[in-house]
Amino acid sequence: MEITGEYKLEEPREDAWVRLFDPDVLRRCIPGCKELTQTGENSFDAKVVLKIGPISAAFAATVEICDINAPESCRITGKGNGGIAGFAKGDCVVELAAEGDTTILTYRADAEIGGKIAALGSRLVQATAKKLADEYFAAFAMSGSSAK
Repeated sequence: MEITGEYKLEEPREDAWVRLFDPDVLRRCIPGCKELTQTGENSFDAKVVLKIGPISAAFAATVEICDINAPESCRITGKGNGGIAGFAKGDCVVELAAEGDTTILTYRADAEIGGKIAALGSRLVQATAKKLADEYFAAFAMSGSSAK
């Protein structure tokens, strides 16, 4: 399932780029994030609690930022295991384009799910995935403009 979006960030591209790798920013922006631990230069372990339709689950997740082309683009890959609820994995290409003193952030994500959450139906799961991606990038956009 593919999910896309675009946000205007009220900050220079270089500032937005730095925040993409900031564990504190990530922790605040990831929906349902209860814990985030940096395990390498660009890799993290996370504990995330999510509700998808009638199913609530705690996911143990790993996230890695790779294919880095600073300050223009990167790929964020992740996978999470929610035990009996199932699993989710995917990747997201994030691109930052300078536009004067602002930045246009675009993302293109592809996700795969399995287990009980997959049985909920593709429309509900895709709508939830889009909502979670939008929550993350909206929070990321707000954290940059409010940090000034």
